[in-house]
Amino acid sequence: MSDRHSVRTAYQRARSQFVQTIAELATRPQNIETLQNAGVMSLLRPLLLDVVPTIQQTAALALGRLANYNDDLAEAVVKGDILPQLVYSLAEQNRFYKKAAAFVLRAVAKHSPQLAQAVVDCGALDALVVCLEEFDPGVKEAAAWALGYIARHNAELSQAVVDAGAVPLLVLCIQEPEVALKRIAASALSDISKQSPELAQTAVDAGAIAHLAQMILNPDAKLKRQVFSALSQMAKHSVDLAEMVVEAEIFPAVLTCLKDPDEYVKKNVATLIREIAKHTPELSQLIVNTGGVAAVIDYIGDSRGNVRLPGIMMLGYVAAHSENLAMAVIVSKGVAQLAICLTEEPEDHIKAASAWTLGQIGRHTPEHARSVAVANVLPKLLELYMDSESSEDLQIKAKKALKNILQKCTYLQALDPLLQDAPSNILKHVVGQYSKVLPHDTKSRRLFVTSGGLKKLQEIKAEPGSVMQEYINAINNCYPEEIVRYYSPGYSDALLERVENYQPIP
Repeated sequence: MSDRHSVRTAYQRARSQFVQTIAELATRPQNIETLQNAGVMSLLRPLLLDVVPTIQQTAALALGRLANYNDDLAEAVVKGDILPQLVYSLAEQNRFYKKAAAFVLRAVAKHSPQLAQAVVDCGALDALVVCLEEFDPGVKEAAAWALGYIARHNAELSQAVVDAGAVPLLVLCIQEPEVALKRIAASALSDISKQSPELAQTAVDAGAIAHLAQMILNPDAKLKRQVFSALSQMAKHSVDLAEMVVEAEIFPAVLTCLKDPDEYVKKNVATLIREIAKHTPELSQLIVNTGGVAAVIDYIGDSRGNVRLPGIMMLGYVAAHSENLAMAVIVSKGVAQLAICLTEEPEDHIKAASAWTLGQIGRHTPEHARSVAVANVLPKLLELYMDSESSEDLQIKAKKALKNILQKCTYLQALDPLLQDAPSNILKHVVGQYSKVLPHDTKSRRLFVTSGGLKKLQEIKAEPGSVMQEYINAINNCYPEEIVRYYSPGYSDALLERVENYQPIP
C-alpha cells in the first residue's frame, strides 16, 4: 500500500514539477519555439483535467502564456480542442482556475478576429459573463479582460459580447472598489463602444457615462487612460452621444488632465475633447467658454510627436465651424503654436494635420488669413507641397491649406515669397489676390514695384485669354504703361539697342 502511495506521490510531484517548469519557461520569448517544437501543447492538454487543482491551474497558465506569444500557438490551442475544456471548467472549477482559464481565452482571442470567433464559437461568452458576477474581483477582472479582447476586433464580435449580457455587468464592475477591475472594465466598455453608434448606445443606456465621469480625477493614471478612452469612443459617433458625455459635467474638470504627467492620459483627454468639438458649433463653443481652446494650445506646446496630434486636430474642427470660433483659436495664440508644429515635427502625418488646421483657421475672412500669413507659414506650406519627399497626404493638405488661405489673404507682403517660388497652380491664386488688392491700395502698388513683384509678374507666361492673363492685365492696368514696359523681359536689351542705334545730333 505504501509503495502504491509513494508511486502516486512521485507521479503527482513529477506532473506538478513539469507544468511549473513549462509555465516558467513560457515567460521567456527565447524558449517559445523550443517548447512548441517539443509538442508541449499536447502534453499540457490532459493536465487541464488533472485531479490536483494546482496542476490544472498551472497547466492553464502555461497554455495561456504560450497562446499569448503568437497566433500560431493560439491556433494550436484551438486545433488541440482545448477551448471547450476551458469553457466547461469556467463554470465548474475554483476561482484560481477560472482566472487561468479566462487568461487562455483572452490570449487566444487577442490575435485576430478569426481566433476571437473560435473562442465565441465554443460557447465562451456565456461562461465569461457568468464570471463577471463572481464574488472574487480577480475572476471578474480576468473575464472582463477576455470579453474586451473579443469585442475590440469588429462590430460583429462586439455585438456578440453585448448579446451575451456583458454590458450592465461591466458597468457594475467599474463601480467596484478595486482599481485594477475598474481599469479593465472601462477598457472593455471602450472596446465595445468604439465599433458603432448602436453599440456605444448600449453602454450609455446601461449608465456607463455617469460612472466613468465620476472617475476623471482619480489619482490612478492607468484608470484615467481607460476612462477617457471609453468616453471618447462614446462621444465620437453622434451629436446625441457627445451631448450626453458633456451633460455629465466633465468640463472644466477634464481640462486639468491636459497637464497630467502621464502622456497617455493627456492624449486621451485631447482625443475626447476633439471628438466632442467636431460635431457642432454649439459643442465647440461650450469648450471655448470653459477655456478649452487655450488649454489645448498649452497642451500642444508642452507635448511632442503623436501626443500632439488630437490637440492639433481639435483646433481644426473648432476653427472649421465658424468665423468666431476660428478667431477664438487665433486670439488664444493657436496659430503660432501650429506654425511650430509645422516646422519642427519630423512626422509627415503631424505636419499634414497642422497644415489642415491652419487652412481651416485662415479660410474665413481676410483678417483670419492675415493672422495665419503673418506667422510666416505660407512659404513653409509651399515648401512641403513641392517637396518630393513629402507624403502624398501632406502634399494634398499643404496645397489645400495654401489655397484656403490665399483665397482670403489680402496681406500682400506675405505673398511676395510665393510670387517668386510657387508653381503655376498656386501662382494663379497668389496673382489673383494681388489683382484684387492693388487697384484699391496705393501703398501696396508702390511696394509691389520695389519688392520686385511687378518685374516677376511680367515674366509669367500666361495663355492668352486665361484667368491668369486676366489677373496680370488687371494688375498691369494699375501702373503707367512705361513702368510696365520697363519691367518687361527684354526691355533693357531694347533700351541698350536704342542707345547703340541712337545718332546724336551734331
